Formats: sequence, C-alpha cells, structure tokens
Amino acid sequence: MKSGYVAIIGRPNVGKSTLINRLVGQKLSIVSDKPQTTRHRILGVYTEARGQIALVDTPGVHRPAYAMNRRMMHIIYDSLSQVDLLLLMIDVTEKFGHGDKFVIDLIGQAKRKSILLLNKIDLIKKPLILPIIERYRQAYAFLEFLPISALHGEYLGSVIDKIFEALPEGEPLFPSEYLTDRTERFIVAELIREKVLAHTRAELPYSTAVRIDLFDEAERQTKKRMRIAATVFVEKPSQRAILLGHAGAMIKKTGTAARHEIESFLEAHVFLELYIKVEGKWRNNPAVLDQLGV
Repeated sequence: MKSGYVAIIGRPNVGKSTLINRLVGQKLSIVSDKPQTTRHRILGVYTEARGQIALVDTPGVHRPAYAMNRRMMHIIYDSLSQVDLLLLMIDVTEKFGHGDKFVIDLIGQAKRKSILLLNKIDLIKKPLILPIIERYRQAYAFLEFLPISALHGEYLGSVIDKIFEALPEGEPLFPSEYLTDRTERFIVAELIREKVLAHTRAELPYSTAVRIDLFDEAERQTKKRMRIAATVFVEKPSQRAILLGHAGAMIKKTGTAARHEIESFLEAHVFLELYIKVEGKWRNNPAVLDQLGV
C-alpha cells in the first residue's frame, strides 16, 4: 500500500479548495471567488484499496500585510516542510507573474517532489495549454503536468493515479473512515463565513471572521435539532452596516443561506443566531486571532 501527506499549494483563487472537496467527496473547505478565502490548514483524507492520501489544503500564497496573513503564510511554510508530495495548482487563465515565480522558488527551497496541476482548462482553448506547460517545465523539474478542471471534476482520476505513483509505501495514516481533523464547530464557522463572503460587498471579506459561541447538541440525537450561535467580526461600523443591511435584511439573508447548508452538513434542524461585533484591527490582534484559531 501507499500512503503519505500531500499539500496543495498555489496563489489565491486557483481552485485548491474546490479540488480537495472533489477528491475527498465532501465539502471540507469553503469556496468563494474572493482571494484569501482559505485561512487555515485543512486536512482531507482519501482512502481506497491502493492506500491513503492525506490531502492538505493551504491558504493562497500572498504578500502578508497583517498578523493574520503572516500566520497564514507560516501554515504554508510548515506544510511545505512536512509533506511527501506537493501539488502546485495554477489557474491557466492567469498570466505568469512574480507571484508564480515566488511559489516555484518556495517549492525549490522545500526540495519536495512536485506535480503541476493546470486548473480551469475548460475556460481556455486547448492549444494554449502547451506553452504554459513548457514555461513551467523550464522553471522546475515537476514529476507530471496534469491539465484538469476541479470545478467539473475533469481528469481528477489521473491526479489520484499520479499521486499514488509518487507516494512512498506505507500503512494508512488514519482509520479508513477518517475524513478530516477539523471539528464540526470549525466547519460550521467556515460555512457561515462562506455565506458572508457570498452576500457582502468586495471590501468586506478580508475583514470578516466568525466565532462559534454556542454549539448546543442536547437534542441532536433525540429530536434531530440543534441550537447554534455565532459572532461575525468586522473592523468598522460601516462594515457592520453593510452586513446588517436595511432593517436587518442582509444578515437575515446570510443566516438563512448558512442555516440551510449547516443543516445539510449536520443532518439536523438548526436554530441559528448570528451577531455582528465591531473589533477594530482584529487582523493584527493576536488575542482575537487566537480566539478565532487563525
């Protein structure tokens, strides 16, 4: 059997979270069109007859401007040093730039076996893919160059095949039914944040975070219902006004969308209460970051 840790790295918005959700077969990482959506290291475990792949979703590689972002980059550095294989994921619709070179330099410093995943091939003409592959072939000695569409699930079987070829022999790292190291509370908080990202204006996502204050499971087994309360952090009163909306319409819309997804995830009816708290400069406040687990 084969087994090992595989980190998915790349710049923001290349599709890393979409990929890990597809490969694992369950939504573990939230997805949005906003950069820096993923803030944590999220483990997803894929198990089959050939062995086990411990997939590590990481934040997008970016220039850190706040304490929160520096912590996110430390997650990436730690992941690079602790895995058996790297999957560098790129968006083929974006031009090669300084950020891409920086990511390749990180891989070179980590000295790990790496596979290049060329994502979003459904959005460009096929002849344009070959020059992109050639550019990356000259930049680094990747084991494989795999064009894929994470969104549509195209060619992901080849990704699994090539990962198993590259991993060392070994017994499974986790029990066969193990899916992730993240708690339900963590995933619920992320699902709420995903809906905040989806329903608010462009300037808000970077400065929002979610903390679970109540996760009441007393009636989960007997009546299939739960009570959850969460606080959404923003940095300015004006942002609170955006998230609240006219007569509370926006926070109600956000809460309803989040509740539906949480109920599907927990398989229980959920009473969800959302509160908004203004916490100035929380992204540079270690105490608040510790509370949020960022």
